Amino acid sequence: MTTGFARLPDASAFRLVDLRLPACLIEGEGFPADRDGLARVDLAIADCRIAAIEPAGASAEGTVPVCDLDGGIALPRLVDCHTHLDKGHIWPRRPNPDGTFAGALAAAGGDREANWSARDVRARMDFALRCAFAHGTAAVRTHLDSLGDQIGISWPVHAEIRAEWAGRIAVQASPLFGAEEALDPVHMAAVVAAVKAHGDGLLGCVTYMIPELDRALDILFRAAIENGFDLDFHVDESNDPAARSLERIADAALRHRFEGKILCGHCCSLSLQAPEDEARIIAKLREAGIAVVSLPLCNMYLQDRRAGRTPRWRGVTALHELKAAGVPVMIASDNTRDPFYAYGDLDLVEVLREGTRILQLDHSGPGWANAVARTPAQVMGIEAGVVAVGARADLLLTRARDWTEFFSRPQADRSVLVAGRAIDRTLPDYRELDHLMGQTS
Repeated sequence: MTTGFARLPDASAFRLVDLRLPACLIEGEGFPADRDGLARVDLAIADCRIAAIEPAGASAEGTVPVCDLDGGIALPRLVDCHTHLDKGHIWPRRPNPDGTFAGALAAAGGDREANWSARDVRARMDFALRCAFAHGTAAVRTHLDSLGDQIGISWPVHAEIRAEWAGRIAVQASPLFGAEEALDPVHMAAVVAAVKAHGDGLLGCVTYMIPELDRALDILFRAAIENGFDLDFHVDESNDPAARSLERIADAALRHRFEGKILCGHCCSLSLQAPEDEARIIAKLREAGIAVVSLPLCNMYLQDRRAGRTPRWRGVTALHELKAAGVPVMIASDNTRDPFYAYGDLDLVEVLREGTRILQLDHSGPGWANAVARTPAQVMGIEAGVVAVGARADLLLTRARDWTEFFSRPQADRSVLVAGRAIDRTLPDYRELDHLMGQTS
């Protein structure tokens, strides 16, 4: 059993003293921050919840036990708003043949057709969630491939998994299919029925520049309005500046006066637009109330890959410009050990660390911790991602005292608290999945 470095008192009431919290993730005022945006505080924990937040050293000595964190950074448990639990961990049996986006599509589609039974999908989803839980994740939104018979397989499994993980990780799902499938009324009826029966009030698809894109978007927006769904799109995962379905989504949102939440993922080609086009598109996103999630690890892996040639760009969207314009922005894990990304473990500390490097989030203000906490929680409509009096004591504790210490190491000795108790952070062994991969131990 591994519970991390912190030795918490075995009591229902105790205090965590001298920890650093990102000020942007504290509910309340009066917590001055240092140059890294970190506020030094004490937390009182009682009956699984945060009973008080006070400046470090301000509270009087009490009778409850104390755990001194010696200035270490703490975070609320984090929120991963864009993943693919149904694809995860298939790399051993279906690797990407050449590392390209086209290779990923073909490999994942072939594996789905050959192997995605309810038993297979359930085992891999549960394995991935155990990884996320051990790393300190509070909530996950996954995309579920929703084509043909797979609709009737994956959606009931999602509902079962969501119920089993309630109280540990909040799990949401959004359907995933190509925009052209929205033109098929039989397909749309099956997807809407699955979301109603097993889903979380989310509808979406992959958008790209097909001739009938506007009609497909109108169908999706009308279905969302009629059923009270929010929308979640995969958008312009391409290095082609002509890929501008993001603008068409914003136009559709304004055309339909859509009042629900809209999240657009990837949006890679936005960063390759001419400045005036980028500014126009971003202004429409802000007007339409659309949020954007960048997937830095996956997009850096896939985008601009050509055999024998060094990549020339990082594959990520214009996150700084979006944030500066007031568009809600976040980063997330995306794929894990599948043809779209050969690596990853649903560890948002890794995502924040590598995202900071890839997107150069340092030297651009202290509030980027929001991108894996408060902002995705708001988009998902859940209570998570902040430290607040009365909230459940769900925390991630580290020994790092500033962001350079935090990002220089993987924080493998972190402690994760759920309802005020340190969880076992032992990760599941990949060998558990060998029977699904055609491997023996």
